[in-house]
Amino acid sequence: MIHKPPIDELAEKIGSKYELCVVASKRARQIMEQAQNQGTTENLDINKPLSSAAQEIYDGKLVSTND
Repeated sequence: MIHKPPIDELAEKIGSKYELCVVASKRARQIMEQAQNQGTTENLDINKPLSSAAQEIYDGKLVSTND
């Protein structure tokens, strides 16, 4: 579960909690795939993909588009 950054703040940045779930899960999957392709899956235990995605959203590095 994500505690930092707060989910309500993340949802405000994206638009809704539903959209937050979709965007964060897609990005987390991308992060996992990149780690598997690079052979660095042991780093996933330290930095959880969903937490990394949430931090990217909070930092403004990841935004939602209507695709």
